[in-house]
Amino acid sequence: MAIWGLVIETTVGVGERKHAEAYVLTHVEGTREEALVELERRARSHTPEHPRSPKRRRLFREGDGFLLVIDGAWQSFSTRFTAAELLDDSAAPAPPSAQTAPPGAEPDPADAVPPPPSTPPVERYEDGVPMRPTWWGRTDLP
Repeated sequence: MAIWGLVIETTVGVGERKHAEAYVLTHVEGTREEALVELERRARSHTPEHPRSPKRRRLFREGDGFLLVIDGAWQSFSTRFTAAELLDDSAAPAPPSAQTAPPGAEPDPADAVPPPPSTPPVERYEDGVPMRPTWWGRTDLP
């Protein structure tokens, strides 16, 4: 199955400091159509920081995404939502070992990995990001 990145490019700042920044909202594993359904849901509910007093909101569909244009009292702000297939990720977790033992073979005790220590469940937002960083409460930091 393909992995799709839901990417947002939005206007941040105001005046001469106004510029665009891109973020990956989340990843969706499945078909392109499933990724576009999730992307549209997020685009429809998105509330950008600017403008503070929106006068008009328009959502456009285009190719692999959506364009949200919000007119403020003085200027317009845009946000582009794109579904893009993930081809490479330098920080992706390593795949499981491709070496498998033949059926019926005894596992080697030297290869046994002890189970991780029991940790309390982590409270997460809808997209999987932890609500509280793991470093909070650590005593080994200065």
